[in-house]
Amino acid sequence: MSPEGIISAIIIGAIVGILGRLLVRGRQRISILLTIVVGIVAALLGTWLASLIGVRDTGGIDWVELILQVGLAAVGVAAVSGSRSRRRGVL
Repeated sequence: MSPEGIISAIIIGAIVGILGRLLVRGRQRISILLTIVVGIVAALLGTWLASLIGVRDTGGIDWVELILQVGLAAVGVAAVSGSRSRRRGVL
């Protein structure tokens, strides 16, 4: 992967992670770095799922792919935030 590709993945991951975090109700006790990591993973999984269902490359903005990515990021943020809260004994 080229340096431009890595930088793009980080930027897109940050945006997807933050959008996913906004969808989760309540306070998330995770760092912005962990949010970005969850966003990067969600963006990669969302792109993979979009390619499986055949909507990865469409004309214009790939809305279905974006919705998949943000939805996966919201699930990931909720899961990570929930597991960190239980580990610390805070509910």
